[in-house]
Amino acid sequence: MSHMARDSAKGRKGYHHGNLKQALVDATLALVVEKGPQGFTLAEAARQAGVSAAAPYRHFKGREDLIEEAARQGFEIFADLMEHAYETGQPSALAAFEATGRAYLAFSRRFPGHYITMFESGVSFASSPELKTLSDRAFGVLSNAARELSQHMPEDKRPPANMVSQHIWALSHGVVELFARGEPGTKSPFSAEDLLESGVGIYLRGLGLIERDE
Repeated sequence: MSHMARDSAKGRKGYHHGNLKQALVDATLALVVEKGPQGFTLAEAARQAGVSAAAPYRHFKGREDLIEEAARQGFEIFADLMEHAYETGQPSALAAFEATGRAYLAFSRRFPGHYITMFESGVSFASSPELKTLSDRAFGVLSNAARELSQHMPEDKRPPANMVSQHIWALSHGVVELFARGEPGTKSPFSAEDLLESGVGIYLRGLGLIERDE
């Protein structure tokens, strides 16, 4: 039996056991890494999963619907990971904040397909309340961390926690896009972790959220 035939048999076996939906999501995750979120068709996802071109329509209206489900699963994993990182970084607010940054980098490397569908596919949060809820849950961790870091400041001097979390997200995303993809050291003499940690430290000190010797 050829490699393609074996893959097809596996896919069809999964389908008959009720795993068609997840098989299509898994195929999509592989394809977005290989070709980008706009570089494949629903028929290709079906072929990768080892099912007929018509089979995906049992669960999905089209490719965008399939990408949205992959993103939803990604945000669920991401939210769990961020919450776990924050909790294990306690009781220090700064340690917890830094742990969430490392978790962001780890997620982008461990789950590249999910990361792409979540942040690079143009998936619409307006059409999926569940996506927005999961995203808010994940980034709410950063807001909580920023809020805790500012407790020592007078209330009228505290920077908005949501603003801080958005800035840290932007910094984290930039580090991932520029330095966390591909072979380590090919784009920067510094590791992505070092770049993110030093960047976050400079930013937080600039706002007065941490002391200069921290």
